[in-house]
Amino acid sequence: MEAIIANGNRPQKHVRRARIILPGDGGLGNAAIMAATGKSKTCVWRGQERSMEEGVDALLRDKTRPSWIPSTPADKVTEIVRLTLEPPPHETMHWTPRAMAARLGVAPSTVRRSRKAHGAPSPKCRARMIRP
Repeated sequence: MEAIIANGNRPQKHVRRARIILPGDGGLGNAAIMAATGKSKTCVWRGQERSMEEGVDALLRDKTRPSWIPSTPADKVTEIVRLTLEPPPHETMHWTPRAMAARLGVAPSTVRRSRKAHGAPSPKCRARMIRP
């Protein structure tokens, strides 16, 4: 860990993590580590806990986090793709993401994301294909 701190080419997040862990191994208390690093008590606790559970290798990689985008149920995605390929209601030329989202009870961004992920044609492309 001293090599991580001494190396000037290391990412600073690795150096900060090493500065939290190294004094704890030397017998310093959390208050002294907080004063030396300028980090909060919870930051010091989490760093120490993570290094005890996962070892020194945990310093060199970020902790994985869940995606901020919730997964869309497979039946909704199938329905979006199916509706994209069907003719739209009434006298419209194509399904808009907003109209499809209102019909299926999802967000318009979910419709766009699902169409893009499954290679379904965009409404404008489909309208060009249908026109004489």
